[in-house]
Amino acid sequence: MELTGKRVVMLVENLYEDLELWYPLLRLREAGAEVTTVGNGATSYTSKHGYPAKVDTSVEHVSAANFDAVIIPGGYAPDYMRRSQAMVDLVREAVQQGKIVAAICHAGWMLASANVIRHKRVTGFFSIKDDLTNAGGIYEDKEVVRDDNLITSRMPTDLPAFCSALIQAMAEANVGTSATVG
Repeated sequence: MELTGKRVVMLVENLYEDLELWYPLLRLREAGAEVTTVGNGATSYTSKHGYPAKVDTSVEHVSAANFDAVIIPGGYAPDYMRRSQAMVDLVREAVQQGKIVAAICHAGWMLASANVIRHKRVTGFFSIKDDLTNAGGIYEDKEVVRDDNLITSRMPTDLPAFCSALIQAMAEANVGTSATVG
């Protein structure tokens, strides 16, 4: 499998968009990646449509150094995620360490809060375009935008392109980790 040995953090919070969490999570596992779901203290979170997601661990127990990628699903969850300094710090550290960071839909809010999109090409749901540009991002209305290690998409219908770009970026990355979640 193309992503065997790759480790991914999938951030989870209440009101996540079902497809934007489950589609990438299952696609990455199918490709051989080890995906760890990470929350902010609770053991389970509920989607916009009422579907539960149990998490593997809390953000305080993970480090960007131990993973190859961080994925941030959309919905309204990113607004809750960015209230957690530990989640914001994880995203910032992952970008600074050159890890793949992928955000879809409203997840651009996390990128803005982490202050990692200045002078970067990004996309997101049209209603957060101002947030992305005010944070210094260069907004492009495309199904997927990749700027170095940052991958962004607009909405659930963009998921095939989002996952393809994510898997390609991870396969290209020469990052291998063997540390464990603590």
